[in-house]
This record gives sequence, C-alpha cells and structure tokens, in this order.
Amino acid sequence: MEGYGSFTRDVKIWEEPLVIPTYQIGDPDPNPIFYTGRAYQGAQGHVYPYPLLDKLTDNRIEKVYKAAFLENEYIKVCVLPEIGGRIFFATDKTNNYDFFYHQHVIKPALIGMLGAWISGGVEWNIPHHHRATTFMPVDYTLKENPDGSKTIWVGEIELRHRMKWIVGITLYPGKSYIEVTIKLFNRTPLAHSFLIWANPAVHANENYQIIFPPRTEYATFHGKNQFSHWPISYEVFAGVDYTSGVDVSWWKNHPAPTSFFAWNYKDDFLAGYDHGKRAGTVAVANHHIVPGKKFFLWGNGSEGRMWEKILTDADGPYIELMIGAYSDNQPDYTWIQPYEVKTCKIYWYPIREIGGVKNANREAAVNLEIDSENIVSIGVYTTSERKSSRVILKASGKVVFEREADISPTKPFVERVQLPLGAKEEDLELILLSSQGEEIISYKPVRKENAPMPKPVEPPKPPKEIETIEELYLTGLRLEQFYNPAIEPYPYYEEALRRDPYDYRTNIALAILYCKRGMFKEAEEHLRRALERATKNYVTPKDGEAYYYLGVALRAQEKYDEAYDAFYKATWYHAWHAAAYYSLAEIDCQRGDFLKALEHLDLSLSTNTLNTKALNLRATVLRKVGRLKEAEETALKALTIDPLDFWAGNELYLLKSEMGLKEEADKELEDLRMKMKDNVQSYLELAIDYGNCGFLEEAIDVLSRAIELNKRGLSDFPMVYYYLGYFLDMKGEREKAIEYYRLGGKMPADYCFPFRVESLKVLKRVLEVNDHDARAHYYLGNLLYYFNRYDEAIKEWEKSRDLDDTFSITHRNLGLAYARVKNDIRRAIVSLEKAIECNPKDPRLYYELDKLYEIGGVPVEKRLSLLEKNHETVAKRDDALSREIILYVQTAQYDKAIDLLRTHHFHVWEGGGEIHDVYVDAHLLRGLKKLESGRYEEALKDFEAALEYPENLEVGRPYRGVRLRDPQVYYYMGTAYEALGKENDAKICYEKSVFAKVELSELSYYQGLSLMKLGRREEADKIFDNLIRFAKERIEKGVGMDFFEKFGEKEFMQAQMAYYHYLLGLGYMGKGKLQEAKDNFEVALKLNPYHVWAKVHLFEPSK
Repeated sequence: MEGYGSFTRDVKIWEEPLVIPTYQIGDPDPNPIFYTGRAYQGAQGHVYPYPLLDKLTDNRIEKVYKAAFLENEYIKVCVLPEIGGRIFFATDKTNNYDFFYHQHVIKPALIGMLGAWISGGVEWNIPHHHRATTFMPVDYTLKENPDGSKTIWVGEIELRHRMKWIVGITLYPGKSYIEVTIKLFNRTPLAHSFLIWANPAVHANENYQIIFPPRTEYATFHGKNQFSHWPISYEVFAGVDYTSGVDVSWWKNHPAPTSFFAWNYKDDFLAGYDHGKRAGTVAVANHHIVPGKKFFLWGNGSEGRMWEKILTDADGPYIELMIGAYSDNQPDYTWIQPYEVKTCKIYWYPIREIGGVKNANREAAVNLEIDSENIVSIGVYTTSERKSSRVILKASGKVVFEREADISPTKPFVERVQLPLGAKEEDLELILLSSQGEEIISYKPVRKENAPMPKPVEPPKPPKEIETIEELYLTGLRLEQFYNPAIEPYPYYEEALRRDPYDYRTNIALAILYCKRGMFKEAEEHLRRALERATKNYVTPKDGEAYYYLGVALRAQEKYDEAYDAFYKATWYHAWHAAAYYSLAEIDCQRGDFLKALEHLDLSLSTNTLNTKALNLRATVLRKVGRLKEAEETALKALTIDPLDFWAGNELYLLKSEMGLKEEADKELEDLRMKMKDNVQSYLELAIDYGNCGFLEEAIDVLSRAIELNKRGLSDFPMVYYYLGYFLDMKGEREKAIEYYRLGGKMPADYCFPFRVESLKVLKRVLEVNDHDARAHYYLGNLLYYFNRYDEAIKEWEKSRDLDDTFSITHRNLGLAYARVKNDIRRAIVSLEKAIECNPKDPRLYYELDKLYEIGGVPVEKRLSLLEKNHETVAKRDDALSREIILYVQTAQYDKAIDLLRTHHFHVWEGGGEIHDVYVDAHLLRGLKKLESGRYEEALKDFEAALEYPENLEVGRPYRGVRLRDPQVYYYMGTAYEALGKENDAKICYEKSVFAKVELSELSYYQGLSLMKLGRREEADKIFDNLIRFAKERIEKGVGMDFFEKFGEKEFMQAQMAYYHYLLGLGYMGKGKLQEAKDNFEVALKLNPYHVWAKVHLFEPSK
C-alpha cells in the first residue's frame, strides 16, 4: 500500500480491512415505528419500513471494516460501504491535509432518520436528507475504466419509495479531483419527489472561512423562511443576533448551531479555506443541475462543544459544506417521473497556499485579494500539471502582470503584485492560460447587484380561505412534494374537488396518492372522472397523464385488457411514451407475447435509454426467445449504466448457464451474491421484478437461492416464503405453495415490516388459503397501517391477536392504533398492558404505555410503581427511564430523580434535549421546597445546580430558545438571595433573568417577575400582556405543528391546549388577576394532570 507521501502516476483501487475504534450500538428495535407526525429535517420523519437504530452505548471496541480505497499521485480516498457508502476520508498527499473531515473513531449519535449517524467524510443524502440507511451497509463494487480512471460504486434500492440511487467515486491519473457521479433511478410506475444532497464535512477552527461565490448577496435558512445578507449579516437569523454587522463566513463568528443556504443560481462552486493551515476544499458542479450550496455548523458555543464530544473523541469541530442537486434547500424536493433517471456530477479537490477562492472550475481555482496598500495577492491552483501556463493580471483591460509558470497540485502559483496608482478591484481581471493559449479559468470582480432581499416562504392558508381551485391544487401539491409534516395535502385536494368534482389535475393527484396506498379502485374512479371532462365532446386531451395512471390502476386490479388500452392511449404523448410502452411490455410478457414485448421495449428505450428495467426486461425476453448473444449485450449495457444492477447480473448468470458455460455461470452468480450481500430485500425486489412480468420460474429460482444460502435474516425471512409460495401458486403448483405459505407463518417475525404494494396481494392470498395464520394477519396489518389504511390495519391486527394472544407487538400496535386512530385511550392502555405481559423485557413498551397512562390520567402512583418494579428493563432505554425520572419529580422524590439524572448517560436526539428540562425542574422544585422551609443556602445550591449542563445529559447550554431556562433559574436565585438578605446579589440575578435571550414562553413570565423586582413594572406588564394575547390567539386558533418545524412530533391536542392555558394563567398572574390565573391553571391541569409547574403556580394566588 502506498503511503501518504508517496507518488504513483497510475490510479490504484483496492479493498482491505480497516480497524477503527467504534462505539457499539444495540440491536435495532423489533417494534415497527410507524409515522406519527414526526418532523425530521423539515420533512416527514418516517422510520418504517426500516427498524429504529437508537440504542447507543459507551462500549468502545476495535472493529474491522471492509474499506475500499482509491489513490493516485496526488490524493488518497477511503470509502466505507458498511457505513452508508460514505467517503470516510480524502487526503491531499502533497501536504497531508485531510480535505474532508477525517474521523479516527466511529461514534454514532442520534442524528440520522433512524437514529445512529456519524460525522465526517462525505455522506450521500438521497432521496431524503440524512437518509434512512446512512449508518447501514450499502451495495458496492470496484471498477477499472478504459481511460485509466477507477471507480468505487456504492448504492442501494431504498425501501420507502423503492427508487435506486448509485454514486460513482472516480479518480483519474494525473488529476487531484474526485469525480462523483450520482444517478437516481425511479424503478416504479409512479412519480415521486426527491432531493439529492452530498454532505462533506471539513475540519473547522478559528481560522476557517466558508466561501460562497463572490456575487452571493443573500443566504437563506431551512424552508426559506428567513434571509440574511452575505457575507456580512445585519439580521437576527435563525435566532442569532447579527444586527451589529457580523461576517458570517467565518466559523468563529457563530455562537450556535445554524445553517446558511447560498441564494446563488449563477455560479458553479462552493469552497472552504483554513487560513492557518493554508489549505482548503473546493466543490464544483453545474449550477443548472446542482444549485444547492449550504453550510451547517454546530457553532463554537456550549452546544457546539457538547456535540463535538458526542460525535468524536479527539478530531475537533467540523463544518458541513453541502452540495445539492435538483434541490437548493432542505426541504426542497423535485419530481422524478416513472422510470426516469436523474444524473449529475460533482467534483471535489483540495487547494493549498492560494489564500482563498474567488472562482473555481474542474481544472483550477483562483484567488485575488487586494490589501490597503494596493498590493494584489494572486493565487492559482490547478488540478493537474500545467507546464508553461501563463498567469495574466489586467487592470482596465491592460496587462499589469504576466508570468509563465509550471503549476500543479504540488506547486500552486502565488504572487504579490503592486497595482498601478488608481487601479480598483472592480477594474481587475485574472486569467490563467494553458501553454497553447487556451483559457483555463478567469476571474473578474463583479459589483453586487444590490437586489432586494427575497421574500420568505409563507405558510399556506386553510383550504376554505384559498380563492381558486388552481391554488388549492398547487398548495396540496407543494405539501405533498415537500413531505410536509405539519399539514396534509388531502384537505386541499378535497376542497378543490368539492368545488369542482371533475378538475383534471386534482383528480390525478389524488389518484396517484391512492395508488401509492394500494387503493387502486379509488384511484380508477378519480382518473375516470378526470378523463370524463378532458375527453368531453370526443376530444383527445392535450395531456396524457390520466391515461397512463389509469393503466397503472387497472393493471393492479388485474383488468389487463382495459389497462392495455389505457397504456396504449398514453403512448400518444411524448411525456408518457417511454413509461407506457414499458408497461405494455410487462403485460406482453405476462401474456407470453415476447415478440410484441420486444417491439414495445424498443419503442420505450427510444425515448428513455437509461431505463435499466427496460434493458433488463429486454435481456430476459431475448434470452427467452433464444437470442442469447443479444441478450448478453443488453444485460451488459444495463450494467454500464448501473454497475450494481442485480437483474442484469442475474441475467448474465442465467445466460451463461443456458450457454453451458458452468464455470462462467458460477462466477457470475458469486459476483451477484457479493453485490447483493445477502440482503433479503435485494432478493425480494429481484424476484418481484421477474414476477411482475410473469417470469415465475426466475422469481422462484431467486427466492429458492435465498433460502439455500441458510443465512439468518435472509433464509428465514417470512416474506421470502410467502412470495415463493405465491409465485408457485400462480404457476399452478398449489401443494408446494401451501407448504411455503405454512412455513412463512412459522418464521421469526423480527423486522418483518412489509412495505410493497405487491405484498397486499400476496398476504391476502396467503390468508385466502389459511385464514388462521396469525403472523400473516399481523404483517398485513403493518402494511395497511403504513399505507394509512388504519381501520383495515386494526381489523387485521385484531384477527392476529385473536389467533395468537402471546405476541407482544400485535398488542402494542393495537394499543398505539386505538389511541391515535380511535382516540380510545382505555382500550389502548389495556392492549399495551397485555403487550408488557407478553414481553416484560421490552423497555419501549414501558415508555409507550406510560405515555398512554399520562394521556389517560392514570394516577402517578400506579405509573411509577410499574416503572420502579421493572427498573432494570426500563433503564435500557433513555426515553423509558426519563419517564420514571419525570414521575419522581412529579411525586416530589427529587433526590431519586437527581441521582439518576447525575449518573445515567443519556443519548440525546438532534433537536431534542428535554432531559435537561427535567434536570432543571428537579433542582428548582427541590430548591423551592427548601426555600419554603427556610433552608435558604441549600435552596440556593439547588438553584445554582439548575444552571449546570452535566455532560452525561448530552445537552449544551443553548444560545437561545425555550430550553434556556436562565430567566426562571435566575429569578429563583434572586428570591433565595433576598431571603438571605443579600440584596445586591439578588439584583444581579434579576438583571441576568431579564437579559437572557428567549422567545415568548413561560420563561418570559419570570422575566416579568424579575422586572417587577427591579421596579420596572411597565416593562413587566408588556410581557404579561403579550403572554395573554399570544395564549388567547393559540387557544382560539387551535393547535398543530409549525409549518416550518424542523424537528419534533405532533403532540396530542390536549397537551398543547394545556400548555396555552398555563401560559394564559401566568399572564393573568403577572397582571394580578388571580382568579383568572387560577381558572386557567385548573383548566391546564384538567387537560394535563401532570403539568408540574401549573400545579406549583395554582397555589400561589392564594398565598
């Protein structure tokens, strides 16, 4: 293996074990985690059909990973397929600079969509930000290319939308850049929305500067809900006050976690530069396709330092310099049509010595800086050796400096030039020419346009308030497109159809949503309604989308003749030509009409040459008709587009077998197996690809091989047996089918979370044959609940429970559904209690049951007793243990609560931190108890402890927001000092309470009290009046999640309403309206009997 300091002109590619210290994670949660309104990165935070990976530990081991490497004379790159396929590190060999953040430990934190996530390197976020499998193994292969370059391909078929993404990481001889090719394949017959963000991290420190292109005037936040000037901000942005004029391009100027998205749609690069190390990183991409430029950092405050400890042992802070393709924000999603392929390229390379970047392309980066003495510093970095290049500087069109130089990644060009008198920066132009006189790159300073600041996004009005049907449709479509967690699209579509039942676009939009939920009859109804108007008076519509989706809906209902007609009509339209002809070919294959299928496939491929499913189906059909050479060529063509295509690989295996080339066939099969890495979903997807086209023998063969491998999680997976039985059933082998159906019901249920539309038909067929299969009812319930078909899901789970009442997860699922869907808390509690009876060692069940107990008003004593009796199990989950601690606080057992809070290591989700509030509550309430009994010094110690942020809680002191409890803590400290007769200390505390930066909340009340203590009654009254106004507005408006919410869960309505009545009570209490305060505290406690501070304040008015 070449060392960092060695040079080789060829590109090397290899695999080898890499030992990395690793903090272990626990087993995935066996309970299906259904979507309940969780906001994640501003979009819907789905876990199902994946398992939750949130059991982190402090166990550090030396773990061996399979690592893939690329290296040439300039850079070395390491990729970890086992951890999401991320680039783990990339090093500039010319100066040993890691131009991506190089972790030396795998230390997961709860940041990913499923939980476990690591920082560092480059993460691939497709089709959602911090995608589900970012901490899971992905498929990979290593390729040597004809031009001497070499590529590591990583990718997967993601489960939620069943689309496929692949990323090719390529190094070329003699080039210092990494070329990254990203492809997203929509393998489904339905349109989906997606984003693509590459997320590189870089090492950060006081000297690090983020570089947006020079003409960038503004930056925006998540959701485009606010804007800031760039690079000098004069705004309060993301809660941070930059109004004094702060250069936000520097890491050192950010006290809190934040994100800035460049408002720039004209330039092709993003960069960062460490002025201390005189080295940096450049990203280059075509801004027409790859417009997104963003940085995220944790900041240099207490929160940032805490997250640094959470994520690494010794590698320090980082900045994420993200690049977005087909997306310029998070969330910002783009549509991909059925069988469409989206592609893009991104280039990254290190820079050194040039002082920054003013312009960059794939070949070079240049910098130009003028100091106060009119001396210009020139910096030029090239990504390959450029002998006899010419560096030219012009001022007002005249050459003021010219130098011939050999420039390369090992030898950047740096020079200082004295400018002529009167020359200004905007008069300059820096040009780099090749030895042949061709321009490689240039830079001419541009005046900023001083364009007006863009308007922030506004949340949508309620459907009834929207004037036009078109706006209703577009509003619903945006909500759907962006996976908004706060507002559903359905009410907007339904209101549009209430006003006009035959609206073409809205009927289609609803139909597609119904197709995604397996409700094809309902989809058909909407599509026929859309066409009824569009074809009125015997008109051929201008748009053929309804015909295509009608074909999809009819085919799923096995109305093949009608579907065939609809797809053929859709072929009249260029937009649907490729997808419709491909769909026709699938039906042809089901009918055994292979020649017609070939004709349709060729027509489909004529307008969508990148559709690998069409190529693979063509290869299969050609094999079936005996045209083996053509079949092989077609399969190989699919593999040039997607080197990780399993269908193409399987066809090569079958072709070699049919040709009698056993040794080659065995090699193809082994290669395929290595790529599929015994992943059960890969085998199922491949079998279903065959099955959907009527190739039952091939489907049966794939699943039979999966069983023969005798691998846990693959060969004992229930859906493998059910699908195998189904394909045998369709083939007419009924007895074999029944046996596999029976075996499917006997396999372990762990992590069997069905998600495919096809599984509806399979599981229903299983139950037609054997309605007593309790597990099949359970799996079907999971699938229906995932499709938001809640009532049907509950019926299936109830059938499963009645057949087998020993399976905890069925009872647990029913409990959650009774609460969420039926609002029947009593039944929900009974089900969860039964779940615990079935499996008393599952800590999640205690957490979920206690939440139901809380909603149901179950006495605190009963709740606490259950958790205490099962403390050893409860302590295995942080969220369950936190419930026990909260109950200790509510029952005034503060010592027990504080002991657990001081000794247990809690792992906190990004955007979370509630456990620190519990810690503060425990100390404040214990302190108040001591204050009341005259133990003032002891009370003060508790209040002071409430200001601490113990490391084991993983919460840093926030810069802002409702988690900054300073106003309340300092107020109580002031009262303790007053009781001790230390008036000056008390005054200092009251001033600190007032000074804290918080949003309007219960903390504002304590600022009001502190203002009163300071004799500033008028200011205090303003706060109390604002609390009353705000609380009344929210009570009147009703509750729900913020349209722009980045993290969080939808709460039960009564808990939210309790909070606003509590706020209203505080406002009234501040104003001295004690009866109104008492009334609202009582309402709050009626809605939420466990609101500890409402209980505290309820008794204050009478004192």
